[in-house]
Amino acid sequence: MDMQGSRQLVVQQQEAWEALNDPAVLKLCVPGCKSIDPDGENAYKFVTGLKIGPVDATFKGTIKLSDINPPNSYTINFDGNGGAAGYGKGTAQVTLAPKDSGCELTYTAHATVGGRMAQVGQRLVDGVAKQMLELFFKRFNDEMLRRHPELAPKDASKGGGIPKWVWIVVAAAVVAGIIVATR
Repeated sequence: MDMQGSRQLVVQQQEAWEALNDPAVLKLCVPGCKSIDPDGENAYKFVTGLKIGPVDATFKGTIKLSDINPPNSYTINFDGNGGAAGYGKGTAQVTLAPKDSGCELTYTAHATVGGRMAQVGQRLVDGVAKQMLELFFKRFNDEMLRRHPELAPKDASKGGGIPKWVWIVVAAAVVAGIIVATR
């Protein structure tokens, strides 16, 4: 599986670098992460839960950082094993660069999976990986805004300019749809 892309972050490059190297931030932002602990210089052990189709497992593994160029870039090497569920391993190159009022994170990742996880199909694995990536960036952005409230858009309390009654109607419609779908 290969993935690449970029994201505009609300924080400056140095703040993003520090957060991306903080195990406490990563634990909050990585979907399913149960623990991430230092394991030597530029190395970490992790435990994470992952569900892909019918495969639901806890993965334990290692992360090692290399080609470190603070606060600009590094390479992440990861290796995780979920026992009978399979394994995943790969690398990701991450680059940070100043852009607009924050910075831009660019990534290129290559991963392989094996065991039962690989048997569920590449499309399903790719879809879950993309969902996890989206959730990571949302959580990361939310955490950065929590830590740096001065960066929040001035109109955030107004729902981005959309009247409050519109949000109430949309929420009611979603709840009604869920109730109908569960009957």
